[in-house]
Amino acid sequence: MAFLLLHRLRPLVGRRFFSSQPFSPPPNAPRRRVVVTGLGMVTPLGCGVERTWSRLVDRQCGIRALVPADLTMDGFDEATVMYTYEQLASKVAAIVPCGKEDGEFVEEQWLQSKDHRSIARFIAYALCSSDEALRDANWLPIESERKERTGVSIGGGIGSISDILDAAQMICEKRLRRLSPFFIPRILINMASGHVSMKYGFQGPNHAAVTACATGAHSIGDATRMIQFGDADVMIAGGTDSSIDALSIAGFCRSRALATNYNFLPHASSRPFDCKRDGFVIGEGCGVMVLEELDHAKERGARIYAEVRGYGMSGDAYHITQPHNDGKGAILAMTRAIEQSGLHPNQIDYVNAHATSTPLGDAIEASAIKSLFLDHATSGALALSSTKGATGHLLGAAGSVEAIFAVLAIHHGIAPPTLNLEEPDPVFNGAYMPLSASKKMQIRAALSNSFGFGGTNASLLFTQPP
Repeated sequence: MAFLLLHRLRPLVGRRFFSSQPFSPPPNAPRRRVVVTGLGMVTPLGCGVERTWSRLVDRQCGIRALVPADLTMDGFDEATVMYTYEQLASKVAAIVPCGKEDGEFVEEQWLQSKDHRSIARFIAYALCSSDEALRDANWLPIESERKERTGVSIGGGIGSISDILDAAQMICEKRLRRLSPFFIPRILINMASGHVSMKYGFQGPNHAAVTACATGAHSIGDATRMIQFGDADVMIAGGTDSSIDALSIAGFCRSRALATNYNFLPHASSRPFDCKRDGFVIGEGCGVMVLEELDHAKERGARIYAEVRGYGMSGDAYHITQPHNDGKGAILAMTRAIEQSGLHPNQIDYVNAHATSTPLGDAIEASAIKSLFLDHATSGALALSSTKGATGHLLGAAGSVEAIFAVLAIHHGIAPPTLNLEEPDPVFNGAYMPLSASKKMQIRAALSNSFGFGGTNASLLFTQPP
């Protein structure tokens, strides 16, 4: 019967839809401008944008000593926990302060709600940051049309390794039948975007980038292009990560990526661009922006922090963890962001460097910046800093948190400092030197760099509001 029906339809299908003429080109829509109208963050410096920024420019540090309780090994006996702790070469971490005091992350509100069983900590950070950003932007639409034109782009680098460790322990103890039905939803990276969209009813693009330590930057850049392309009018964009756990720290220790020489002095352990740097300090947190089409923001009278003017991407195509010595990947990403912006390199006032405090990566990025900006860098006109001395390395959240720092630098006219810069790397000389203290200056354009394992690179360029 089905064959006879298909046989009868074939002549009709051919007559109505098949044609030898090619389709006409798709609509050529003008490129739309994108601005930042809301900010939200959870970092080791504190919960909230104002708290984090004020402590950053005041040269305070969010890094502390790691203790056994931080390893999230609740399903293991005390002897195993202590043995694991003793085996870790790095015993410092940048951990989000939790509690009920001002500037602390309130776990009861974000991790113990009615939906808490499906919400891992990295998801909770995204929900908290998004709530702050949306309220800051005054964008909490109730009309279905506006919700359909609002999307979410929040990625993560690793997700919830502690949940995977707990599940593996159940297998070892032959208790697999007790595995939570929420195990999979808790570890999926895209559930951060999913929970935010469900909480507010946003039915626009729902996206989650996973590009290691460049995740936050790629999430913002991708969201920008979604608005430019017309997929949405508003996007909630950023990165989140929470990997302060035994397995994540042990993995980075085994790859010799973490700082180990300053376990006795945590505040001095993350030292970007300093000669005594010996690895990054693992951290956690989240940064979220509300991005909006320019005319849409103007029509509703939104406060505009900055414009997203450029988004450059590249790949090193060289090594799983190390950049090439020539820094070409970083140069390509920065160059593409600047070219897309229509600006000249000499018009960039501030660069928030990716510099994680690793011996190789910091020097290569510093050389790449010097090669690209030439006299603008060596004359001292270009302000440069890495904020990871204060925050540690927030992995998948680093790019978005540091993009927010670049936006705030423009908004407040302050370039934030690089902590623990006591003996600058030899690549720096004369006026080409990272800032060791906050600097009040006019910042009309700022660049934020983010580079990740696998050789993935992203640069975001922000300018003053149009």
